[in-house]
Amino acid sequence: MMLAVFAVMTLALILGWAGRDRAALAAIAAAFILAVWLFLFEVYSPEYGFRMPWISTEAPDTPPRTGVLT
Repeated sequence: MMLAVFAVMTLALILGWAGRDRAALAAIAAAFILAVWLFLFEVYSPEYGFRMPWISTEAPDTPPRTGVLT
């Protein structure tokens, strides 16, 4: 999928070089949307997603300790 993002960015570069400014801006917008979609897919996919144990959305098993440490 990252190949698609780079391909659209290359297309935008070529279109910009050829003087097709509006088409180049549309291609840059498409590349940005593809990149954001890819990032969200990589983070939230249950099969392929990144595992981030420091982001815990579940309640802890034991309550946190409060008070003065002794």
